[in-house]
Amino acid sequence: MPNDLREYTKQTNVRLVIWFLAILFVVGLGLIWVIYGSSSALLGFFCLIGISIPIGLIVLFLFGLDKIVKKQD
Repeated sequence: MPNDLREYTKQTNVRLVIWFLAILFVVGLGLIWVIYGSSSALLGFFCLIGISIPIGLIVLFLFGLDKIVKKQD
């Protein structure tokens, strides 16, 4: 058990997000590939990348706000 529970929580959240994305891409696109074929899997990949861009921008914005707020404290 780590001593710093905040660091442990942050590390756990990062691992959960990474595993979620890995499962989404590997299993999701794999099933699309098996059921519908490679061209559909490629389109599914582009859709996942396309939706990742706005989500990534929101996360970066919130991360920046968090850094600004912590800097003022």
